[in-house]
Amino acid sequence: MSVQAKTPLRSVIFQRHIAVPIEHGSWVFLLGPMMVGLVLSGGLNSGQGWVILTALAGFFFRQPLTILVKVLSRRRPSKERLPALFWMGVYGLIALIGVAGMLSQGLGFLVVLALPALPVLFWHLWLVSRREERRKPVVEIAGSGVLGLSAPAVYWAGKGETDWIGWALWLLLWLQAIGSILYAYLRLNQREWKELPSLARRLRAARASILVCGINFTVVSLLSIVGVLPPYLPLAYLIQLVEAVWGALRPAIGVKPVTIGVRQLVISTLFMIALAGLWVYPAFGV
Repeated sequence: MSVQAKTPLRSVIFQRHIAVPIEHGSWVFLLGPMMVGLVLSGGLNSGQGWVILTALAGFFFRQPLTILVKVLSRRRPSKERLPALFWMGVYGLIALIGVAGMLSQGLGFLVVLALPALPVLFWHLWLVSRREERRKPVVEIAGSGVLGLSAPAVYWAGKGETDWIGWALWLLLWLQAIGSILYAYLRLNQREWKELPSLARRLRAARASILVCGINFTVVSLLSIVGVLPPYLPLAYLIQLVEAVWGALRPAIGVKPVTIGVRQLVISTLFMIALAGLWVYPAFGV
């Protein structure tokens, strides 16, 4: 009888769509920068472990909070209020433990990197309350910038101090994320085309993503030539630029969104691996 009484509560609390973030594309914008920060700092130490734990807790916290806002806005059933509050409590506690661990390692200065997340989070929740959160590339770009701060956080935790490289990593990763997001929206828009348009129209539709990816490649190339960045780092940015041009010439007419998402996940992952590898092992680009 006791087991039967507990089973319904478990089924209510442990709901995947409440406990786990459902935006699969955002994972790469968090885990990728973490990986880059780890590689460039030379490995994992206890301080970086606390930083990663805190960042993951904050990332997971947004999902039940979003569900709670939907419940309060009558977009979701009231029965989801309890599990949302439960998971907010779990992730909030883990985040506090992570921050305490950071403070014990003398990494309290990294906590300020979480501050930019607050206005972006409030913006997102406001849109959710108004049923206007879908198809908002500006919000996603801002969110990717916030998630990208995990790169300098992990890198500085490994070094024990701040330097310009951490900020450079954040900016370099954010630039790529902007190009990636614009390209993803291009592909989603192409799905709605009824027939293959002219080459001129295809290029016009793709001009934003190609322009951003081209600027990224050009700027990184110039900085590499003058010696500010590793010599072969532009090769990493060539991956997304080539993909953007390919996508402009071959529209995703009728392609399923999940296929578009998986392909872009692969491209972004390749970029992260190339960036880290070409920075640490420049000869890899030969």
